[in-house]
Amino acid sequence: MLGMHGNYGPNVLTNECDVLIAVGMRFDDRVTGRLDKYAKQAKVIHLDIDPSEIDKNVKADVGVWGDCKETLPLLTLGIEQKDRSEWLKVFASYTQQEYDQCIKEEIYPATDEMTMGEVIRIVNETTLGNAVMVTDVGQHQMVTCRYAKFNESRSNVTSGGLGTMGFGLPAAIGAKFGAQDRTVIAVIGDGGIQMTIQELGTIMQTGVDVKIMILNNQFLGMVRQWQQLFNDKRYSFVDIQSPDYVMVAKAYGIEGAKISHRHELDQGIKTMLAHKGSYLLEVMVGKENNVFPMVPQGCSVSEIRLK
Repeated sequence: MLGMHGNYGPNVLTNECDVLIAVGMRFDDRVTGRLDKYAKQAKVIHLDIDPSEIDKNVKADVGVWGDCKETLPLLTLGIEQKDRSEWLKVFASYTQQEYDQCIKEEIYPATDEMTMGEVIRIVNETTLGNAVMVTDVGQHQMVTCRYAKFNESRSNVTSGGLGTMGFGLPAAIGAKFGAQDRTVIAVIGDGGIQMTIQELGTIMQTGVDVKIMILNNQFLGMVRQWQQLFNDKRYSFVDIQSPDYVMVAKAYGIEGAKISHRHELDQGIKTMLAHKGSYLLEVMVGKENNVFPMVPQGCSVSEIRLK
């Protein structure tokens, strides 16, 4: 994954590569960081079905307008097989650094507080990577997109850089209707869930089976992270209160449970997944845990922070 909370190696090496091939992406600010420092050394080949995206933010040396199912094979036909083992070793080195400094403590925390990363890790272990994961917007979105495991395509549903809080619950309902034979898990923060919580009524009305997992850090976490790191913890309008989500769900005829301790987590997730019908699981995670790596605002992608 590239961008603000993307992987370390791909971000840094974007500014060292010879050729950058972009397929169906819009080079938005969440991916590029500072445009005047973005991949200036690279030849850019941009394939997109929307001609307005080509040259909009990043000037393409070669712009290819069309359906990538048709245009991408034209590109691959011209590729000459070469040994790039040394280049790949550079990626591997950055990957190891990221694991040692960021990932390990996120998915295997030594603290008493639960982390979002370990919740996603246990979901992976329990579902074996076969679930459709639908995210809302926030820290949980970044953590899910970074750590969720998938065995097939069309399994990661997210609003991406659009940042549409409230997206998660209605999108999960739609995903379940579109993939009725698959387990659909909506991963939502305590902020985003309150924006479309009325869609619990849609679940009650239709009987659709959606597993709702609220990762509650009692903050608007992504904004709080910025205020902590760049505004000396001058928190403004991010410390939020929540209703009793389990009681709210039960008012709509949906079973649920709340987990506050690590020893409850594994069984809580198994109970949610085994339940027939929709189920809401609220997991209390650390209040001030941050998502890293991170590209600070106004910085190049190669200035990505590991801490």
